[in-house]
Amino acid sequence: MADRLSARAFLALLTDDFAELPHPPDRPEPPDGPLGWDGYGASRARAAERTGEAESVVCGTGRVEGTRAVLLSFEFGFLGGSLGRHTGDRLVAAYAYAREHRLPVVPLVATGGSRMQEGMLALTQLQRVARQSALTREAGLPQIAVLRDPATGGGWATLGAGADVVLALPGAQVGFAGSRVRPPDADPAAYTAEAQVAAGSADAVVAAGELRATLGRWLRLLTAPSDGPAPVPEPLGARDLPVSGWDAVRRARAPERPRAGAYLDAYFTDRVALSGDRCGGTDPDGMLCGFGEQAGRTVAYAAQTGTATRPAGYRTAARLLRLADRLGIPVLTLVDTPGAAGDAEAERQGAGPAIADLFVAMASVRTPVTTLVIGEGGSGGALALAAPGRTWATPDSYFSVIAPELAAAILKRGPEEVESTANQLRLRPADLAELGVIRTGEQLFPGTGDRRSEERM
Repeated sequence: MADRLSARAFLALLTDDFAELPHPPDRPEPPDGPLGWDGYGASRARAAERTGEAESVVCGTGRVEGTRAVLLSFEFGFLGGSLGRHTGDRLVAAYAYAREHRLPVVPLVATGGSRMQEGMLALTQLQRVARQSALTREAGLPQIAVLRDPATGGGWATLGAGADVVLALPGAQVGFAGSRVRPPDADPAAYTAEAQVAAGSADAVVAAGELRATLGRWLRLLTAPSDGPAPVPEPLGARDLPVSGWDAVRRARAPERPRAGAYLDAYFTDRVALSGDRCGGTDPDGMLCGFGEQAGRTVAYAAQTGTATRPAGYRTAARLLRLADRLGIPVLTLVDTPGAAGDAEAERQGAGPAIADLFVAMASVRTPVTTLVIGEGGSGGALALAAPGRTWATPDSYFSVIAPELAAAILKRGPEEVESTANQLRLRPADLAELGVIRTGEQLFPGTGDRRSEERM
């Protein structure tokens, strides 16, 4: 990128009050470094004179749109932003400071990788960085990476890809393989910020002029833990209950029924999207995940959109649940799918393991999860997103062990018996409440108290 900013200029872009942290004293070593690499000392001296920096990273604290954070800004002009032992020392000290002062960490990544002139001693700094990231994660502090240009090698594979949320500048070069070590026939488009978002490895591409506001929103939302479950959203569609099972199915499938986007817009005053499963996939048409502000506090959300959910959608939802749990943020899930995608490609992408992982995540999190069925609740592909004992349903929804058409086919019934089969499945909200599968209340079922489902789940 022709307009690549220095480490301090990039910090000035994001903060008004950056204060550099004291860095550890440099290790005593020979002039040409631990390997005695001829000319290394002179190269470092030239880099210092050119950039005004003594190392390839500047670490300090600053407020981003009002939220204080520890920022780790790489100076690409200093030996390509490469990581050496002194770089590792600075990063370790900065992470420790963040944990001591309960601050989020924001790596501003612009690096080509590990420093050749220090050999394996440089490469092992990645292990040190990974350890610090893990300790910070265990401490319940968020890490939000910003990928500048380039973000390659071990810096991308630790500080970048290892963060909870990954933002990237447009056109930034991002990939494990740097430009000089890729296969000669490699497609350069695969090594871009845009390609990493499409592959589920980063969350969003953000223009430089919008980065401060976007990063500020993320920091504000992810540093606001709260007790108590998320409130159940108000129903946006029908208020009267369906008269039959088939009526419930027909309502849930109606094109005009409110979908996840409408519910999220009504529920949140502001929200940011989490994208990608970090395993090479996304499901933007089937699962919406992120964090938002609801009545002054942060609530995480995972919402199905009414289509068959892909494996990447389930993995993204599991990622969302685990992140919210670590940060102490309550979760809202919206169930609306005819079922999990059942095509051959979905099986090749690991549909079963993805659904299993979401079931485990839902069963394991300590943060409260609130679920509202807003449309179709099709079999295990819907149940995986539902909170045991804390699931409600709107009057224009249904929840079923299997779709009525498929149930009729399994029972060797003709198409004319699909409606009667729907009635037998007892999939209406009222049926589900009587069976103890969902909870009820005045908000969703006028004239009723809150009938709880814990006893029967």
